[in-house]
Amino acid sequence: MTELTGPDAATAEPSPDWPEAPGAGITDPAVARALARLADLPQAPVAEHEAAYTALHDELLEALNDEHPDADADDGAPGGGA
Repeated sequence: MTELTGPDAATAEPSPDWPEAPGAGITDPAVARALARLADLPQAPVAEHEAAYTALHDELLEALNDEHPDADADDGAPGGGA
């Protein structure tokens, strides 16, 4: 069985292969702002990760529920729906 290291152990370091935040291709500024916060996550204590992901979820949900500026006023679907 593998022993777990404590947060102060010399071997407890962020992974060097942490993925970069996917900035390219994101056209919604609210989504881009929310995802930009992930850049600080590798340096944050693990105990703070749950709160960070919860906040990210809430921001993305709010962005999803915001009416898109191109949405048709009648049905909320881009291009008039139908």
